[in-house]
Amino acid sequence: MLIRKYFIIFLLLLTAISAQGGLPTEDSNGKPLPSLAPMLKQINPAVVNIATFSTQQAFNPLLNDPFFRRFFNIPEQRQFPRPTPKKRQQSAGSGVIVDASEGIVITNYHVIKDADDVQVSLVDGRSFKAQVKGIDPELDIAILQIKADQLTQVTMASSNTLEVGDFVVAIGNPFGLGQTVTTGIVSALGRTGLGIEGYENFIQTDASINPGNSGGALVNLRGELIGINTAIIAPAGGNVGIGFAIPINMAKASMSQINEYGEVRRGQIGVGVQDITPELREAFGLANGQQGVLVTGVSEKSPAEEAGIEAGDVIISIDGIGTRSSGQLRSQIAVKAIGDKVSVGLIRNGKTKTLALKVGKPQQLSSVNGKLHSLLEGAHFENNPEGEGVIVTGLSPNSAASYSGLRTGDIILSANRQRVHNIGSFKRALSHNRQSALLHINRNGMALYLVIR
Repeated sequence: MLIRKYFIIFLLLLTAISAQGGLPTEDSNGKPLPSLAPMLKQINPAVVNIATFSTQQAFNPLLNDPFFRRFFNIPEQRQFPRPTPKKRQQSAGSGVIVDASEGIVITNYHVIKDADDVQVSLVDGRSFKAQVKGIDPELDIAILQIKADQLTQVTMASSNTLEVGDFVVAIGNPFGLGQTVTTGIVSALGRTGLGIEGYENFIQTDASINPGNSGGALVNLRGELIGINTAIIAPAGGNVGIGFAIPINMAKASMSQINEYGEVRRGQIGVGVQDITPELREAFGLANGQQGVLVTGVSEKSPAEEAGIEAGDVIISIDGIGTRSSGQLRSQIAVKAIGDKVSVGLIRNGKTKTLALKVGKPQQLSSVNGKLHSLLEGAHFENNPEGEGVIVTGLSPNSAASYSGLRTGDIILSANRQRVHNIGSFKRALSHNRQSALLHINRNGMALYLVIR
């Protein structure tokens, strides 16, 4: 047991020595011990606390309950605010300084969403009002800017080089306690299908991430930023060792476009895809265990059509990086700017091919009339002009949608547990299930769920 103990200490020592800044310190007997403290002294000043303040009007829950209104024959169109003043609310999160000269801070969009005032606090005690430079709700990224001198920035690494088992450190502001450091490893890569964001390609880690860590830094042992801590799975209400971070390569792509255009301009290649099931693998004669996504359709005059991609092709890589799911493919294209060249690896009739294409402009959809889903025929939708979501603008008489439970004026916030930002994301969310649809709706200020079968 004694030999094993010293062997473990020896391995930890080697790990620390191999990390820049992670140099060993000495104990009282002069023996070297591994420590992350030197590296953290360099990185901690770049991780900030974010406080947001918003003003919200409370509503009477009874007068806004549809069953209560129906029982007392109260008109549907009206809202009934309580005779109480607006309340100022505060929440806490984290952020990372990535450009000290310009005062640029990356955080999560959900940290600053609906905020009237955003305050950034540094570890040295200084606090600054932040300007929101731009947002990317589908990736859950927001870019802030503060006017301050003597800032520290973190170096960004490539998240494409990460491997399962790599040691990582999470830094943030859990529960508003103040800056906190936790350690762990990369538990998995390319996590998708969680229904958390529109574009998902998460780094999974067992480094403790808790409420308030959102927007904080996930760094490697060299102190380089590899991810933005975003979410946890917490069935018991606390951390259970399953946390998720947005890969920094995806966040950098959004930040670059926000800095250049003030917004994110994502392109598309014009393919419809689905994940490969064992039945499809057998039907298309693919090798046992073959990964990739099946092309179900190609849009006319799209980059994919011009490059020669066909329905029935199996896309296996983008720019040499493996593609395992439809969600991952969407995320791989999402980091590309319009006009970027992309190399697509695919299998066609048992042979491997590589095709080159340019990412094109997205199809602009602002309204649609009942063509999104067979169960929604007769419903008319438009983008919400006042924010996120899709508005039901009309229901044709005696149509499938007229019996669905939808009402004109409903604002659809999510579909099949995926956030709806506009018509495009609504269409993508509905495509996951053609037999039913789970809709999260805002109806006259009240949130409710509606299942359509």
